[in-house]
Parts: sequence; structure tokens; C-alpha cells
Amino acid sequence: MRGEGFESCVAAVRRFSRFYTRRIGLLHEGLLRGPLSLAEGRLVYELAQRETCTARDLGVKLDLDSGYLSRLLRGLEERGLIGRRPAERDGRQLLLSLTTTGREAFAAIDARSRDEIGALLDRLSLAERRQLASALAEAERLLSGTPPEPARAAPYLLRPPRPGDMGWIVHRQAVIYTEEYGWDATFEALVAEIVATFIREFDPRRERCWLAERDGVVVGSVFLVRASEEVAKLRLLYVEPSARGLGMGRRLVEECIRSARELGYRRLTLWTNDILVSARRIYLAAGFRLSAEERHHSFGKDLVGQNWELDL
Repeated sequence: MRGEGFESCVAAVRRFSRFYTRRIGLLHEGLLRGPLSLAEGRLVYELAQRETCTARDLGVKLDLDSGYLSRLLRGLEERGLIGRRPAERDGRQLLLSLTTTGREAFAAIDARSRDEIGALLDRLSLAERRQLASALAEAERLLSGTPPEPARAAPYLLRPPRPGDMGWIVHRQAVIYTEEYGWDATFEALVAEIVATFIREFDPRRERCWLAERDGVVVGSVFLVRASEEVAKLRLLYVEPSARGLGMGRRLVEECIRSARELGYRRLTLWTNDILVSARRIYLAAGFRLSAEERHHSFGKDLVGQNWELDL
């Protein structure tokens, strides 16, 4: 379904395609400056992954026209890179396989490809490499039409913030709440104000912030903020859509409650809106009670704000 932003998305995909084909050398005459074309190199790669294969299987796998595939295979055979032999159960069916020369050619291509991609990744930090791998996997899933896998119980860690994390929290909350609830830029302004105040007035003896990190990428956070000597606030809980279903939101809230008790607070409070159903379920399960609610117009929407409390 095409709508607002469709053309800009098309342009973004085309721009990345141009960037990547140039960066990895697909515009050169030979694949990775070798003697094989891109199509021939892909055929050699596929044959290297199995002992034998039929031409029909290759055509289905790579979605290639049978006439074009036949010409490519004939060229590889003439150069001594592949061989054909009849199948034992059906002599009419020919099985393809790489020759010794073909496997040597594949090994050279594979090593060259690993070196070139490795050189690209050397410029990135470990976290950036993980983020890139995750983004590419998600792009492959979306473009192939594969439904998302059920959330796996992948390991994640909770850690304190590092330089740059606070800006990321503001950015991601603004994006997520705009996409999921249609909230306007005034919500981003509120989050930025809360985060800025936390940084400026941070009391390490009485306040905390946790970020949930999964595969090197920040996927959630929560803040414990001092309101008075006896009362603390739970603020800015969020979990990325890609990490939901792992119990991460519940874990962040539990950590906030545990620390509030250890730091000597008597009560933990929070403010939310009734449309944030998943978050309210977490608060109820943790023992919070609804203390007040009020209609208001904020972030470009008519909302019902709620105050929740937990006696510690």
C-alpha cells in the first residue's frame, strides 16, 4: 500500500543500492577484479555449497532464465570450472559440480570477498558491527516478505548510560511514539527536558538509569529519579518493538523497584497515559495502584493521564 513517504523510501533504497554496488566493486568488469562475472561468481558460490546440483535447482534458487543459465554454465564448463555427470538413478538428469579448478577459483573469490568486507568493517566499532548485522538481517526479512520470528530469548544486559546514550533515548522515544501513537514534536521536547534535567542534576547517591542492550544495540531504558527524600519517580520506560516479548519491560521496572528500595525510598510513583496498555499491565503486575487520572490535551492528542504509586 503506497502512501505518504513511499517515494522517499524508494529513493532511499535506490541510493543505498548505488552506494553498495560501488563500494564492493560490482561495477568492475570482473567480480572482485577476477575473471568471472557477477552471475558466474554466484553460480560458482552456489555449487561450492553442495556436492552436486541440477541446472533446474540452480535456476529456481537464483531465479534465472533457463536459456541465460545454460549459457553461463556452458561458459564455466568450457573453462574447466564445472563438470557434469548423469545421476545414478536417472541417467537423463545431469548433476553439476565444481572441478578442482572450480573449487580453487571459489576459494580465491571467497578469500578476496572476506578481505574486502573485512576492510569495510574494520572502520566500525564492535557495537556498530552488531548494529549493521542486525539492520541487514531485518532488511533481508522485510524485502523477502518473511514474517518476523517469535521473539527469541536472546541474552541482553542492563547497563548504566554511556556518552551519547541520552541523545539516543530521546531520539528513539520520539520516533516510536510518533509511529505508534501519532504524538507530535512536543513529546520529544518533554523527553528532552526530562533527560536534560537528569543529566544536569544527577545525584549518584539517589538516582539511576538503566539501558537494555541486545546484540550491541540499545533496545530499552528506564530512569529512577529523586522526587523527595522518601519518594522516587519511575520515568521514560520504553522497549524497542524488535525486543518486545522478552520480558525486558518487566525486568527494567523490577530493577527500578529493587533499587528504589535499596536506596531507602518509601514510595515509587509514575505518570503515564491510559493508551499505553502494555506498560500499564507491567505496572499492575509489579504492584502499582492507580491513584489519579485526568483528561488532557498533549502531544497533539486528547489523552487520559494517570498517576500510579507503589508503596515500598
